[in-house]
Amino acid sequence: MENNQKIPKPLLQVLSTSLTLLIGDYLMESVHFDKPWVAIVTALILALLNVFVKPILIALTIPATILTLGLFLLVINAAMLMIADQIVPGFEMASFWSAVLLAIFISLVNGLLGGNVRIEKHKMEE
Repeated sequence: MENNQKIPKPLLQVLSTSLTLLIGDYLMESVHFDKPWVAIVTALILALLNVFVKPILIALTIPATILTLGLFLLVINAAMLMIADQIVPGFEMASFWSAVLLAIFISLVNGLLGGNVRIEKHKMEE
């Protein structure tokens, strides 16, 4: 019998986001984490914000989102990052524009992964 253990998708998304945040910290001088575990906490806070706050903001800004053909969603993502910056001690961003840049970076990485990241163990066949 085959043991098919998979990592739960929400956990994988949090780990992916925290790794992306750490890479953003490395690449951008305007983003800083005091310790690596702060990126994991920030990713958890972002996940909660995306579940509870982001839908409300999207609903309130539908006209702006339609008018900008969806680009306003980057501003909403940057706002989520700025809220996380205020909540999580040890996470700092220099400005709104660094939040926008980090939001673009996170969107690109999530787009490349497409939510289809799988870690599978293959058996060697003889």
